[in-house]
Amino acid sequence: MPSAPSSTLQDLAHAHDIATEYWDWKGNHVKVSDDTLRSVLAALDVPAEGDEQVAQAMARKRDEAWRRTLPPVVVLREGWTPWVAVHVPDGAEISAVVRLEDGTERGVTFPDNPVQPRDVDGARLAEITVELPGDLPLGYHELVVTRETSGGFARCPVIVTPERVALPEAVRSSPAWGLMTQLYSVRSEQSWGIGDAADLAELGSWGARQGADFVLVNPMHAAEPVPTMEPSPYLPTTRRFLNPMYIRVEEVPEMGYLSSAEHQMIEWHGDDARRLNGLADLDRDSSWEAKQAALRIVFRQRRTQRRHRDFEEFCERAGQGLVDYATWCAIVVDRGLPWSDWPEALQDPRSPETAAERQRLADEVEFHSWLQWIVQRQFADAQRELTAAGMSVGVVHDLAVGVHPGGSDSWALADVLAGGVRVGAPPDDYNAAGQNWSQPPWRPDRLAEQAYAPYRDMLRTLLQLSGGLRVDHIIGLFRLWWIPLGKSATEGTYVRYDHEALVGILALEAHRAGAIVIGEDLGTVEDWVRDYLTERGLLGTSILWFERKDGSAPRAPETYRELCLASVTTHDLPPTAGYLQGEHITVRDELGLLPDSLEETMVEDERQREAVLSDLRSRGLIGEQATVEEQVNALYRYLTFSPARLLGVAVPDLVGDVRTINQPGTDEEYPNWRLPLANADREPLMLEDVMVSRRAKRLIRAVGSRR
Repeated sequence: MPSAPSSTLQDLAHAHDIATEYWDWKGNHVKVSDDTLRSVLAALDVPAEGDEQVAQAMARKRDEAWRRTLPPVVVLREGWTPWVAVHVPDGAEISAVVRLEDGTERGVTFPDNPVQPRDVDGARLAEITVELPGDLPLGYHELVVTRETSGGFARCPVIVTPERVALPEAVRSSPAWGLMTQLYSVRSEQSWGIGDAADLAELGSWGARQGADFVLVNPMHAAEPVPTMEPSPYLPTTRRFLNPMYIRVEEVPEMGYLSSAEHQMIEWHGDDARRLNGLADLDRDSSWEAKQAALRIVFRQRRTQRRHRDFEEFCERAGQGLVDYATWCAIVVDRGLPWSDWPEALQDPRSPETAAERQRLADEVEFHSWLQWIVQRQFADAQRELTAAGMSVGVVHDLAVGVHPGGSDSWALADVLAGGVRVGAPPDDYNAAGQNWSQPPWRPDRLAEQAYAPYRDMLRTLLQLSGGLRVDHIIGLFRLWWIPLGKSATEGTYVRYDHEALVGILALEAHRAGAIVIGEDLGTVEDWVRDYLTERGLLGTSILWFERKDGSAPRAPETYRELCLASVTTHDLPPTAGYLQGEHITVRDELGLLPDSLEETMVEDERQREAVLSDLRSRGLIGEQATVEEQVNALYRYLTFSPARLLGVAVPDLVGDVRTINQPGTDEEYPNWRLPLANADREPLMLEDVMVSRRAKRLIRAVGSRR
């Protein structure tokens, strides 16, 4: 057994918002080991190997704020009047103003708040308090402090966030329903083996005609530009840029200017890729190989002046982030992965060698920048089509928890990502060994030092293309489970984040985009967190099978939260028809993942499912001999009794699909994220099949009766 941490080490951990103890899923009190605390502190560049280092680190932490004239950033809600500490040489006089985004200035006040001067690093420093005005507008401003005698000044970003995110009027006045889909799995006859942005527009427009108000899709984040492409959309190479795999080649405007020979070459690539639609499993690599070859032909076509200016303006808006991402892609194409095998100088995105490599690969860098322009344009077009078709929200994008440790973000944003640790989850009733998601986490201190700029940039990309954003594992804006490299998921600990800043900035960006925000708050979430999210206007998530009032009996839908997205299933469970038939038990048994015997697990699962079906029968929603399809429809009808503002209908449920999209706890043992949409007989279906499906129409009628 690891020894319990010393009180001195505990104090240092607490000072850095690292948990030294926690309560596990069984209610047991767990103390975090010294080894884990030291490893997590080291990931924050805080050496703590011995008592002397711990004492020195504590002394540095105590004086940390005094060494800065101003804090790295101030985040507040509209109407708040926070006090900001200014540290200057003792006896110095200062003046201060808040400079707004529009260039105008607001005065501040200096409340009488005497603080004893302190000697820091041989200098006598004083603390002067500045009170910010309570009428600052929403946005990104700046506190500027000037020393009267020397004329020196210091600046501090001031971010004013809204109290809450407002729902669209249509959703406020009447509950809405929409579709939920893994877009890559929904292919049309025109798809190149993978569902794309045009398929999203087609599916969404059809959904709008049925009365749907949104389409929630899996994360569209970019994957590797070369094989082997990571199949999980929740382990992307970057969360700021999109996967060009989702481009519909034929809808790139420059296609119209190609020669007959070039058209023929692209048609050959398309013919090869469309054959992939007949495969039992998705083949991302072959799809991207064909699509990339075609897109390179289109890329070489001269653009009109109007289109050229648009591309240049896109690159200018995207800034250094796009330059870094496109540079990383170009070097990957040239040298391969992982980037940790590149020459040491190229592992630094700011090195002269990297700049020279960017120049050498200039055409390839431009190609990957161009791909981002095209894919973002196509998703923006899809959003416009959906709202024009009548949807009040439109596309809802999904934000993954983190990024691949070998991806472009881990290369370009290494200064704000923690090394030596990975994100995961402690043991729970679904994963007794815990989970390691292999993702490097944000460093809370570095995010604040950069005024959350990388976080803001990431949010803006997605919000400008959508009417809403789902935040996977939103508890990660409050705390994350950090696991030191080389240790098991059980040997991690929680690190807390400034949730007021992270949620506030999310609310501000959503407000400016006119978007809704849905937080995936399933699993172990402290009650106050859900209350806080509700206070800020963020919707939670309620999954029917997880809503229980005493551990087994289903909660009546009438008692669900109003501010939430309610649905029957989620991507980590089988589609509803499969769940009703025990697919989740069968698959886990075949993979050896059941914690108990098959018989015990089946009995318990049957008991919980029967409790829900019994309630359906008591309400007259199904009869004793109801078919699986009738049960699925009734479960969605059941959810229409809830006050939830949004109700999500999984596209696989429209056609009776039974196969699990993702089986937690597996990698190559199960075809996670590789299964196309299929019918009840596990036969692949096309988007055209969905849109003429009588089964789909019957389920939609059950949901549509809500209004």
